[in-house]
Order: sequence, then structure tokens, then C-alpha cells
Amino acid sequence: MAKVISVSNQKGGVGKTTTSLAVATGLLEKGYRVLAVDMDPQANFTFSLGGEGDDGPTVYELLKGVVQPRFAIQRTSYVDLIASNIVLSGADLEFSAEGREFILNKAIKSLRHRYDYIVIDTPPALGFLTVNALAAADYMIIPMLADIFSLQGIAQLGDSLLRLRQYCNPKLEMGGILLCRYDERTILGRRINETAEMVAEQIGTKLYKSKIRHSVAIQESQTNQVSMYQYAPKSPGVKDYMKFVDELLKSGV
Repeated sequence: MAKVISVSNQKGGVGKTTTSLAVATGLLEKGYRVLAVDMDPQANFTFSLGGEGDDGPTVYELLKGVVQPRFAIQRTSYVDLIASNIVLSGADLEFSAEGREFILNKAIKSLRHRYDYIVIDTPPALGFLTVNALAAADYMIIPMLADIFSLQGIAQLGDSLLRLRQYCNPKLEMGGILLCRYDERTILGRRINETAEMVAEQIGTKLYKSKIRHSVAIQESQTNQVSMYQYAPKSPGVKDYMKFVDELLKSGV
């Protein structure tokens, strides 16, 4: 039975899609069966995996119930994928029926026995799409940039997550905060690390030991639709992400 991991943060540009890619392809490198689900209308997760969002069923059709879950899956060069596209951007207004928070959870239930892990990338907002992802998830990863504005966003996230766990998914485990583009050589970086530990404790989670250094090679791998572990395995940022995957596995995820 697959463990479902949601990579979420209400703030944009903090490394959600990159972290989703790193976790999904990193688990694949370890020999696990992985399904990637793109819940972001920007479809960056879909593009980076070489998926097709404009020709064939996507997560939108899955949520609408017009396609069976197994027929929404694409085979990519790496993990299996349920793709996204821009049509999903109207989901907050379109899906308004009672129980709408649990549509994705019900849709992927029949797929959980086929995979070891399901990794969900989410949009930068706590709207319908992210709530659906978190309602379906067993485990949540919160990526953030090593800067003060990201810290403020994480602090605001705490109350929202508390309510979500109370009403939608009491079994959701808030795995931790992952610092991205981290530079331990700077005073600011060290201060952000210390403050992030305090913020994590305040919202009932932890700061992961792994820290992700900035790497141009990771961005290049996404542009070229190639796994970062194959494109630049010796890149500091790629090594950091593999250590993070190891940390997740050792923690029992």
C-alpha cells in the first residue's frame, strides 16, 4: 500500500516542484514504485517529467470523474504520472459540492496498491487543490527558502494546517520543514536555520537535518526533462537531495 507524500507550502517559489521531483525520482533510484501527481495548474511537475498535459486525460478529468484512475496515468521515462494543465486553474470555482475536499483521496484509493509511494506536487495556495492533496496524504513536506519572508509564511501556515488536520485528515503527519537554497557559510543562513527550528516547533513539526544548497545543475535538469540524479549526480544540490531522500526513508516514511 502506497504512502502518499504531499509537498506543500502556501508561498510560491520556495522549491516545491523541485523537491517533488527530487523525492519522486530519488525514491525511484532506490528501487521503489512511484506515482507522481501534479495538482498545480502551472504543470511544472508534468513538464519536468516529460509528461503530456494537453493531449490525454489529466488530474482534472480524474477529479471530474470522467476517467477511471488507471486510465489517467501516463508512463514517463522515469516515474508514472498523473499530469496537470491550465484547465485546473478554475477548480476552486468549479468544484463546490459537499465533500469536495476528499475527491482526490477517493480517486487515488484504487491506485495505492500498485505503488510504494505517491508524491503530490501542489500549487502555492491553500485552496481546493492543496486541501485535496493534504486530505489524501499520509505525510507532508514543507519546503522553504532560507530567507525571512519564507519564515513568515511558514508561521502563518501553522494555524491553517491545524484546522486542516482537525477537519480533513487527522492522520496527516507534518513531516518537517526543508530548507532550500541554503548557504551555511553566511550569517543569515545560520540565523535562518536557528529561527526555522523554533518556528517548526511552534507549528508542531521539525526542521529536517538535510539542507539543500543552490544548484544551477538542478534547474538545467528540469529544463532538459532529465532526472537530476542522472544529469548531475555530483552536484552539491543533487547530493543534498539524495541525503534528504535517505533521511525520509530512515525516519520510516
